[in-house]
Amino acid sequence: MKKKESDINDNSSVDINLKWLVQIMVVVAISVWGYFGLTERITFIEHNVKLMQVNVEMNSEFRVKWPRGELGALPDDAEQNMRLNMIEKTIEKQQEKMDDMIETLNMIRYQSYHQQMKMEGQANLFQKKIK
Repeated sequence: MKKKESDINDNSSVDINLKWLVQIMVVVAISVWGYFGLTERITFIEHNVKLMQVNVEMNSEFRVKWPRGELGALPDDAEQNMRLNMIEKTIEKQQEKMDDMIETLNMIRYQSYHQQMKMEGQANLFQKKIK
């Protein structure tokens, strides 16, 4: 058997059907278009994930700091706090008035008790004198 030598050099040529050449070019073009489409989609999704992570971090910060009052307060909260402070002052004044009234009542009871004792003492003396 005789071996066929195949030398590849500058003068080598390839015979290919034009139909196959067009099909190969179309397959290569579609493959390149698909690759870049997938790459673009992956990049877009990664960008969205990064944006979502930023939003999650901001939400976590808000969730922690808002109840503490570190991010400010709503105008309604400020008005509510002002009204609560006014109610607390009113309650304190009413408590002071009640304490004064209780003190006055205790003084009246004390005086009434002493007057009653004094009157009982005088009544006992009067009864002793009558007997």
